[in-house]
Amino acid sequence: MPLLECQNLCVNLFGGGLLRRARILDDISFSLAKGDRLGIVGSNGAGKSTLLKTLGGILHPAEGVLNVEGQVSALFNISLGTRPNSSGRTNIILRNLIEGRSIKEIRDKLPSIIEFADLGEKIDYPMEQYSAGMAMRTVFAAATAFDPEILLLDEWIGAGDIKFRQKSRRRMKELVERSGIIVMATHRKQLALDVCNLGLHLEGGRIVYFGDIESAWASYEGASAVVADAE
Repeated sequence: MPLLECQNLCVNLFGGGLLRRARILDDISFSLAKGDRLGIVGSNGAGKSTLLKTLGGILHPAEGVLNVEGQVSALFNISLGTRPNSSGRTNIILRNLIEGRSIKEIRDKLPSIIEFADLGEKIDYPMEQYSAGMAMRTVFAAATAFDPEILLLDEWIGAGDIKFRQKSRRRMKELVERSGIIVMATHRKQLALDVCNLGLHLEGGRIVYFGDIESAWASYEGASAVVADAE
């Protein structure tokens, strides 16, 4: 059963000419189990993307404990591992190898991934010859082909032309329904209320509120109103 647990998590990053260390996340604690859908909300620079990257293993905590049980799929960087001089087919394979899929799993899924991308014979052309829409269709098809136990999202992903965006919206909804745990950073209220049961309001790298999504959004809106009044 998938589980995601953070206890007193802190993340430091270096920046500036003198490589000064700044604490980006401070004292982050929460726990999620199968069936939980967490919406992370907060102002720009609150630490939402940093938290997602930490949960996805891209950044590492300086302090605290991060316990992740289950396979993680991170869709906040769906171009991860893309090689422009390699074919779409090769990039589909590479993407899923990076995600930890076995050769057998990828081989079994490859025909349906290629069918979903709908590029015909161009799937074997180098991706540097693709339009932006074709490239997005390829990486989206690869990144959403498997049902993740833990799905990390930075906003809702759509891809390609109008016809393909309709397909991608259906795929995303199906992926959300089949995922064990979802953690999604978003600025879209209705999306958060529709998808999530839990909310985490983050400001200045610290948790302001963690609980039901309606209360988390109310906390975020309240803080935003105070900032607007102050300005």
